[in-house]
Amino acid sequence: MMRHNFLFACFLLLLCLPACAAPPAAPSPTPTAVPPTAVPPTPTPNLARSGWELVWHDEFDGPEINDAYWTREVGGHGWGNGEGQYYTDSADNAFIEDGKLVIQALEQNLLGKRYTSARLMTRGKVEVEYGRIEARIQIPYGQGLWPAFWMLGANIDRIGWPHNGEIDIMENIGSEPFRIHGTVHGPGYSGGNGVGGSKRLPDGGLYADDFHLFAIEWEEEEIRWYMDDEEYFRITPASVPGDWVYDHPFFIILNVAVGGRWPGYPDETTTFPQTMKVDYVRVYERAAGE
Repeated sequence: MMRHNFLFACFLLLLCLPACAAPPAAPSPTPTAVPPTAVPPTPTPNLARSGWELVWHDEFDGPEINDAYWTREVGGHGWGNGEGQYYTDSADNAFIEDGKLVIQALEQNLLGKRYTSARLMTRGKVEVEYGRIEARIQIPYGQGLWPAFWMLGANIDRIGWPHNGEIDIMENIGSEPFRIHGTVHGPGYSGGNGVGGSKRLPDGGLYADDFHLFAIEWEEEEIRWYMDDEEYFRITPASVPGDWVYDHPFFIILNVAVGGRWPGYPDETTTFPQTMKVDYVRVYERAAGE
């Protein structure tokens, strides 16, 4: 009897084994290939301008200021305007950052001056006679600051200022943060007697809040000034009370002065450092047939 019970128990155990066995493992899912994230290309600057042909430009996209284009002027003699800064060739005052030229004014004593800054020119390297000259710039803000984008006649050493001519494409004085000026200076109309116009931003806007495009279109007997492609002033030989001296090559200057007879001097409201940022400078000539 016990033998039969034992055999019966073994028979039941065999019947239970398939039910107690672990289920087969589910097959692993096939991984989905994830394509690599595409890196967007660096946008190409839009250099085209209808009716004009680009002949020179600096996009400031290198690691350093291009010495083949620009010379840093050095000195602190007031520059004929009673200015309060010393212009240096130091990388503290002019450098490239994020694809822009930065001119930085510092409260820094140097050789009898309370401030340092930079003044860059293309003299002897890039000289222009007629065309469209433009720069996209964000200016600084503060009493006593005097940022400028301008040009001087390349014959200045031979005949002197103002007989060589001066074309101020953009000037601003810190006491007027909402206004920029465009002016010419020549024999009989220089300094405070220069001939020019100005442009205010609408709705009380400040030029220091953003980049703006400043330009002139210079022809043999006319110069036109533009802010963000809007013309705001023009002159012809009949507009000036002296000789028309805008018929020869000029060179380009970018600088930030601190103090002077026109802007006045910094006060307790002026903070430092202050920077002028230049996205690019471009020179065009009239396209053939225009």
